[in-house]
Amino acid sequence: MALDYERDPQAIYDRSFATVEAEADLSGLPAALWPVAVRLIHASGMVEIAPDIEGSDDLVERATAALRRGAPVLCDCEMVRAGVIRRLLPAENEVLTSIAAPETPARAKEIANTRSAAAVELWRPRLDGAVVAIGNAPTALFHLLELLDEGWPRPAAILGFPVGFVGAAESKAELARHSRCVPFLTLQGRRGGSAMASAAVNALAILAARP
Repeated sequence: MALDYERDPQAIYDRSFATVEAEADLSGLPAALWPVAVRLIHASGMVEIAPDIEGSDDLVERATAALRRGAPVLCDCEMVRAGVIRRLLPAENEVLTSIAAPETPARAKEIANTRSAAAVELWRPRLDGAVVAIGNAPTALFHLLELLDEGWPRPAAILGFPVGFVGAAESKAELARHSRCVPFLTLQGRRGGSAMASAAVNALAILAARP
């Protein structure tokens, strides 16, 4: 017996985004962030996150300019990397993660921190002007902010969406409190995740490809 459900991909897409736009209250966000916020809500299925989305007024401008220049996208984990739709990127941008690099475990022991934090240290040659997408580990976001305090090169944007019960809310609160002069986008509280981080990258890629 055939079940009654929508089968047309374009209709599903159109109805999904129409639902988000009808139900989500984005009035607390700068208008420039609305297209990205819509993608975050679509990726999570939760219109109720809208009030907790927070970002810099110039996030879209700075991040899209970086992507057009060919800046790399630096991801904290493979799931974020896998979620980035490469064909959307405007300049064949590299999408990189160093979590599985051979030197990461030893570096984690040296700095007495997690592998996710140690992987951030391997970004240094590519960090200047990059788009950073963190969707898993609070320690990656915390350590990135520590390294920026030490004078490391500044990325063009930080998309901070670590998820979980230990450090996630705190790391995002610190990013929003003091982003180290780097435009940022985040979701306050425990919620977040790789799907949101990659959705933010994809939204910015779409915007960067527009005239």
